[in-house]
Amino acid sequence: MTDSTFAFVTSGAPADVVPPAVPGLGGRNLSGRGPGGEVAVQSALFTEVGCERIMRFAFDLARTRDRKKVSSVTKSNAQQYGMVLWDDVFKRVALDYPDVETESVLVDAMSAKFVLKPEGLSVVVASNLNADILSDLGSALAGSLGLTAGANLNPERRFPSMFEPVHGSAPDIAGQGLANPIGAVGSAALMLEHFGLPDQAARLNKAIEATTSAGVLTRDVGGNASTEDGVKALIDALNA
Repeated sequence: MTDSTFAFVTSGAPADVVPPAVPGLGGRNLSGRGPGGEVAVQSALFTEVGCERIMRFAFDLARTRDRKKVSSVTKSNAQQYGMVLWDDVFKRVALDYPDVETESVLVDAMSAKFVLKPEGLSVVVASNLNADILSDLGSALAGSLGLTAGANLNPERRFPSMFEPVHGSAPDIAGQGLANPIGAVGSAALMLEHFGLPDQAARLNKAIEATTSAGVLTRDVGGNASTEDGVKALIDALNA
């Protein structure tokens, strides 16, 4: 995570968060099953505690970056209960961070902003559903899902956090030498930052920059390097 990019914070599903504390789509009901008669109802659960927890983390993160700004993603013009609560909590939490710039943007408008003005973003906080969509968009704009690092954090550090690439396991390309190793290495850098080892994290990020600058690119970003080629280049950059 560097200040040349923006950070994405979402309620996600950290291991220590029980469902009532996770803002976003939750339980579901299905009734009227049968040809031509099915009706589905999807509920969403937002709690003040859950919203405030993730927003304070976003604001604390923003304070560590060159541009101290938090952008809240909402859809309160259509989701007039849960997202209105989300907006209200965001405004209240922002009062405790007068040094941090804020904005609240509808999710559809934020999609356009990702494409047209990403330089105007620093830390983006969103509910689970909105963030699932926008995080893939952000990865695609960077060039590939294979480039993006991810972290499922326990902010209070009472339980283990988990670090993994955004792209997931990608079993369809397993064993073919097609996977981009950068997302995994970037996730390791996030882990080192979380452990309080910023110098070691910086070494990994510099190795990533050196590898891509040297043109060692896997096929997902327009190159012809294999996974093994990419890993070797990253190791060589670390040892340089």
